[in-house]
This record gives sequence, C-alpha cells and structure tokens, in this order.
Amino acid sequence: MDFTLTEEQQMIQDTAREFARSEIAPVAAEFDDSGEFPLENIRKMGELGLMGIEVSDEYGGAGLDTIGYVLAMIEICAADAAHGTIMSVNNSLFCNGILKYGSEEQKQKYVRAIATGEEIGAYALTEPQSGSDASTMKSRATLSEDGSHYIINARKSWITSGPYARYLVLFASTDPDAGARGISAFLIDTERDGFHRGKTEPKLGIRASATCEIELTEYKCPVEDRLGEAGQGFKIAMSVLDAGRIGIAAQAVGIAQAAYEASLNYARERKAFGREIGTFQMIQSKIADMKTRLEAARLLTLRAAWAKMQAEKTGARFTVDGSMAKLFASEAAMWIAHQAVQLHGGMGYSKEMPVERYFRDAKITEIYEGTSEIQRMVIARTETGLR
Repeated sequence: MDFTLTEEQQMIQDTAREFARSEIAPVAAEFDDSGEFPLENIRKMGELGLMGIEVSDEYGGAGLDTIGYVLAMIEICAADAAHGTIMSVNNSLFCNGILKYGSEEQKQKYVRAIATGEEIGAYALTEPQSGSDASTMKSRATLSEDGSHYIINARKSWITSGPYARYLVLFASTDPDAGARGISAFLIDTERDGFHRGKTEPKLGIRASATCEIELTEYKCPVEDRLGEAGQGFKIAMSVLDAGRIGIAAQAVGIAQAAYEASLNYARERKAFGREIGTFQMIQSKIADMKTRLEAARLLTLRAAWAKMQAEKTGARFTVDGSMAKLFASEAAMWIAHQAVQLHGGMGYSKEMPVERYFRDAKITEIYEGTSEIQRMVIARTETGLR
C-alpha cells in the first residue's frame, strides 16, 4: 500500500490541525464543563470546508475524499471529541445519504446549507424502544389522500445536534406490515409546524455536542422531501451508518492520540523516586502498548476509508471494513484513555488535566452508530454467511 498523502489530503489535515490547536483546544474544557454548543466554532469550521469535506464544491463542500475526511476528523477530535461529533454527523450521517440518494433539488437545498456550516444537520433513526434493532421503529408516515405530502407522527431519541439542527434525515414506517422494507426516509425542516424538541440529555462525555429527543405530531412533509423511494429507508439508513462508522473510528483515533500524547509528555516530565517515571519499566510497557494500539487503530481506519473510496468506483460493499475499524478503534481509545488516567495517577482523576475528559469521551465511541456488540455481529455474520 502507498501511505503517501496527496497534496489535498495533507492540506485538509494541516487546516484541521491548525484550527483544532488554535481555536478548539484552548476552550475545550470550558465547553465540556458548561455543555454549551460551540456554534461559533462550527460556523468557522464550515467556512474552512470541514463540515462538508466529501461534498463537491457545487454543493458548497470541499470536494475531497474519505481519507481526507478521516485525517481531519482525527485532528479535530484530538482537540475535542464534541466538536468532532457535530462534524461527523454533518459529514457522514446527513450529507452522505443525500448525496447518494437525493435529487438534485434536495442536494441544492439541504446539502449546501449544511456543508457550508450555515445550518446544522442531524440524523433521526433511534427511538426510545428501538436502538440496535431499528426495524422495530414505531414512527409512522402516512401519505395524504391527494398524494402531495406525508403526515408524520414520530418520536426519536438521542438525536445528536438535535437542539440546534435546522434539517434532519428522519426514518419512519410507511408500510408497517412490511417491517424493515416498509421504512422510508424523509428530509425534515425543523421550522415547520408539528416539529417539537424535547429535553436535552445530560451526558457523561462529548458534552458540548447537544443531544435531545424530538417529536413530530401531524407533521406535513412534502412528497418531494422523501429521500429515495418509498420503502428504501432501511437500506439508506444502513448505507449511511456504514460510512458513519468510519467517522466514529476516526473520532476514536483522535481521542486515543490525545490521551497517548498527554501520557507521553507526563512520563517525560513527572518525577518519582528521583527520576522521570518514563524510565520505569511498567510505565514503558504502558507507553509501548498504547502506541501500538493507537497506530493499529489508525491503520484500520485509513484502510476502511480507502475501501469506501474503492466501493464508490466499483459498487462493492465496505461494511466489514467500517465495522472492524470502529470496533477496534473505539475499544483501543477506551483502553488507551483508561491507561492515561492510570499513568497520571491522582492528577488523571482531576479536571485540571484533560485525560479524564478523554476517558469520558472515549466511552461513547463504543456505543453510538452501532455498539461494539453489533459490530462483532456484523463482522461475524458477513464472514460466515450465517444469520
């Protein structure tokens, strides 16, 4: 494999790193503490092309590839995973599905506003009673008698960016008797009548990425705002999650990278028994294992990004590549963050140091966009061909 970055990939990585270090890192702890949504920074990220990296310039994006997206995500998340979460939803879960399944009118109306950072996007699949088993959703969309619009009644939970999103990709059943094949996807304007935001969730980590419940009551969605064909929603949802898992893997790598670098610096500076703790074999063992897992996670994530780019040319699936990257990177991030807290000792447990935030932020990467258990199921079922 050729690991040389293209000029464009290097450019977006450098842009993301510079912004992350100068604009995000200095305020990350403050946003984590307050839980305030970093709207101003998100607008700036949109101006830099970070909110629509794989979106072509005709729709307001940067027009780069998936590897460029992964590189930028790692840099942003190394500074603050919450900023990266918002970036990931806009790029992977919102723009990606519309670019693949949307009409030209939908791309111009919905993708452009999100890719430029003018508006915030969200993805509404999870419901209070259906998380991993999305096919059991209770949300309903009924076509009006004249066929001009759908009437949607839905309740969704754990909607990332929900409190601030202008537009959402939402999934609801148009044919309940058909199960997963009866689910359709819709583009929702949150400023229309019938849309309501619920409580904002108090979260353990990624606290600046606002998350809430939403409810649609007799919401009228024009038929031209259905994404793809009726009954194609479950396929769209799973396709979008395939791409989204690569973004979460990149987020995990960013968190792991930050935790590792903090540990490396602490091992060099902290002294005990008259010497730097990095000279002790047990600390050296931790550093070696942290570095190895970090680089393995990085390579799996870049390979998944490469597989997605090949799939776009050939039509092949990259589901397993994305699942393996997310599974390994998320568990590596959690392990590395755990070791970072341990290596820092009492200071690792204090909010005066950032490693406790990395520890809290890492956990969600094992849960959202498919838990580690779901990733293992996806990988095993695909490899064995058994269900």
